[in-house]
Amino acid sequence: MQINLYLNQIKRSLGVMKKDIFIYYLKGPVVIFGFLMPLFLFLAFFIGSRKMSVDFLISGLIGMTVFFTATAVSPVIAPWEAQVQTLERLISAPISITTLLFGDMLASFLFGILIPILPIGIGLAIGVNIIHPIIFILGIILAAACFSSFGLILSSPPSNAPSNVMMISSLVRFPLVFVSGIFIPLEQMPYWGKTVASISPLTYFTDLIRYTINGTSYYPIQIDFIAIILFTVIFFFLAVQLHKRTIYKRI
Repeated sequence: MQINLYLNQIKRSLGVMKKDIFIYYLKGPVVIFGFLMPLFLFLAFFIGSRKMSVDFLISGLIGMTVFFTATAVSPVIAPWEAQVQTLERLISAPISITTLLFGDMLASFLFGILIPILPIGIGLAIGVNIIHPIIFILGIILAAACFSSFGLILSSPPSNAPSNVMMISSLVRFPLVFVSGIFIPLEQMPYWGKTVASISPLTYFTDLIRYTINGTSYYPIQIDFIAIILFTVIFFFLAVQLHKRTIYKRI
């Protein structure tokens, strides 16, 4: 009986995921914010700093792509649906907030592992080799789940204006990119910089990707995996608790 209950909740989450994909994700902004923006940042830094190796820069591009793609739309789903008054229908249905958020996370997760195929293809085309492919794939899967959960936290403020949530989201996401060792190697950062970087999940994912490409990492690879998994669990738990407090304030 309990198993059937869980299976029904999973089916409902998949229904939410399907709805999100067709309404929100199969549109240009996901590609723009998920791939093109990191690509332009990558090109700007590549032109201005030719001392960095291609392996270093491509690993940063992959890290940014997964991060921006997984958090491109999830922060604005709740305010969008509150604005067009479809949120009431969802929360009045026989579906828990946890199940609803899990469906939103699955949609972000799916695109978080698909869009990075573009920078991976670019890297392979210019001669970048992935020497640990299994760790590479597993790292992308875990990071996509982690960043998708993080995006749900960004959508928790009780605002029905997507522009307000996007502003908050940008104020959080862009600083994380610049403190996570993407453009500056962690070993070259001052002590305070390393301390700040250690509280960013993007730091551990980027470090993991660099290990799979050039065989070296700042943190032990086990620490990278443990950190990403812990961040995922914490982010999703916090997202559920925050949305339980704010979701009815949107109505």
